[in-house]
Amino acid sequence: MSAPKSLFEKVWEAHTVRQLANGQTQLLIGTHLIHEVTSPQAFGMLRDLKLPVLMPHRTFATVDHIVPTDQLVEPYADPLAQAMMDELRKNCAQFGITFFDRASGKQGIVHIVGPEQGITQPGTTIACGDSHTSTHGAFGAIAFGIGTSQVRDVLATQTMALGKLKVRRIEVNGKLRPGVYAKDVILHIIRTLGVNGGTGYAYEYAGSVFDGFSMEERMTVCNMSIEGGARVGYVNPDETTFAYLKGRPYSPQGAAWDAAVASWKAFASDAGCAYDDVVKIDATSIAPTVTWGINPGQGISIVENIPSPETAVSADDKAGIIEALAYMKLPAGAPIKGTKIDVAFLGSCTNGRLSDFREVVKFIKGKRVAPGVKAIAVPGSQIVALQCEKEGIDKVLTEAGFEWRGAGCSMCLAMNPDKLVGDQLCASSSNRNFKGRQGSVTGRTILMSPVMVAAAAVTGTVADAREVFAVN
Repeated sequence: MSAPKSLFEKVWEAHTVRQLANGQTQLLIGTHLIHEVTSPQAFGMLRDLKLPVLMPHRTFATVDHIVPTDQLVEPYADPLAQAMMDELRKNCAQFGITFFDRASGKQGIVHIVGPEQGITQPGTTIACGDSHTSTHGAFGAIAFGIGTSQVRDVLATQTMALGKLKVRRIEVNGKLRPGVYAKDVILHIIRTLGVNGGTGYAYEYAGSVFDGFSMEERMTVCNMSIEGGARVGYVNPDETTFAYLKGRPYSPQGAAWDAAVASWKAFASDAGCAYDDVVKIDATSIAPTVTWGINPGQGISIVENIPSPETAVSADDKAGIIEALAYMKLPAGAPIKGTKIDVAFLGSCTNGRLSDFREVVKFIKGKRVAPGVKAIAVPGSQIVALQCEKEGIDKVLTEAGFEWRGAGCSMCLAMNPDKLVGDQLCASSSNRNFKGRQGSVTGRTILMSPVMVAAAAVTGTVADAREVFAVN
């Protein structure tokens, strides 16, 4: 009888083509997701080499990064955005790749489109030229971001070379307190383990909290694995996974469904399997968490004060605090609560799903965005937008003072017109608070959950949503 194995080991072994002389593994990529930003050069390289796309049926494309969310009609005002859209259309048509274009009604952020179409499935390897591909690990897949040259390799060979990762199991057990969400869980994990803590690891998320999470909550946590340095983050597939996938366009149907579920169950980590590390977190220790600095690991609970350089545990830590405080223009030792905001952003591949908007409107209905705050809500896909509009979610948000936009990445990284201006401070439900991330070289970002963004929007300050909305 073979030794117990983790899901990571099982999926890795099932997709290993061969071991390479340099110690890496040539890995079969079950599903390849592409978008308009990292694929044009890869397709150009294929043409230069006179190579076809080897398995076009395993590649799916959408457009998300550059599309304007306030202009749905082409040609776009930005000629570069229009050129990238045209190039992706041309490449998909030439190489026979399925493209979820805006006219399809299925366009959206690649990490939202894959799951909602049933393309993302357990026990598979998934690659995409985007760092937040770890999102798809919520389904029990081994999913990772790749660079343009690797996009070329996968298009040409359906394989790529990769070093095998270690596996860290992160167990979150207990019951989350009211007002604490999946976003808080992953911000707490990153704060605890550090932005480099996951380097060389795949993170297996487990424990009673993840068992009870919806698929969309699991996706939020897996999405930000990369912010903690992990290449991969996953949750073992279970009945919640199967219920989500059942009946979706690309999910197996009929008798094939039963066979698929049996196969997916077999990929789950075995009881008693070995891990390279195990971290245990008490769910009750997690509070609503926000960032104060310039990386996602610089986070504190909403009731804590902004760190001071004097509290640093090392010289590097001290230098990091000084740099972050200077950029963010925040006073050391002061409460983060009450910090004035200029912009509130709801959206991104982290928190632009139906459940995110549903949760926000539960609390924001009947309230108004504070004077002087620009608030935008951007659904993660056209399907999310349609569902929100059917439920009247868009109306609640617009009546509160939010702008309701078209689907796209929007202000998460600002490769489109949605940008901060000057040193505006944004309460954001996105995933990165790097310098200049939201389109201004001096723009400032504070990461938080969607409900915390809503609380910031209506108060005009970083606020405790539990107090603003009487969450208990």
